[in-house]
Amino acid sequence: MNAVNEPRSAADTPRGGVVAGAAAAARTRWSSLAARERRLVGVAAAVLGLYLVWALAVQPALRTIERAAVERESLESQWQAMLRLADEARQLRAAPPVSRDEAVETLQAATARLGAAGRLTLQGNRAVLMLNGVGTAALRDWLAEVRSGARARPIEATLSRVAQGYNGTLVVAIGGDA
Repeated sequence: MNAVNEPRSAADTPRGGVVAGAAAAARTRWSSLAARERRLVGVAAAVLGLYLVWALAVQPALRTIERAAVERESLESQWQAMLRLADEARQLRAAPPVSRDEAVETLQAATARLGAAGRLTLQGNRAVLMLNGVGTAALRDWLAEVRSGARARPIEATLSRVAQGYNGTLVVAIGGDA
């Protein structure tokens, strides 16, 4: 009973015996080395240790610092773009309201520039633009024109990308309703 409860040493386990044997063999080998060989092994161990410190601690930190500078520039340009958009939003809010007739006229003029690819339908204080192969630049220009000229705000978009551009519908609110 007593033998069962006694703690086992590392040398008593099969794996521990192998480790203890390897450690003993390493100590024996170390003591058999000449002073010059011990010094060379020590230098090799120091070089390996320095490499591990470099590879695991210093190099990843330097990479992070390099990437941070690039990312900071990218975030700065995004911040500037957001400031420009916020300024534009303030200007649009401060602009005098556009009458419904003026808004409809602006929407129709912008849609006419899309040609056969765009068709506009008015539904109360909303306008529905049906798209059929409208390019990205043309859609962007249409949105910019109706946002600034008609004070229209997109409220719903159902678009799909096709080879010619975009197909689908875009609903904008005109006047004070959203």
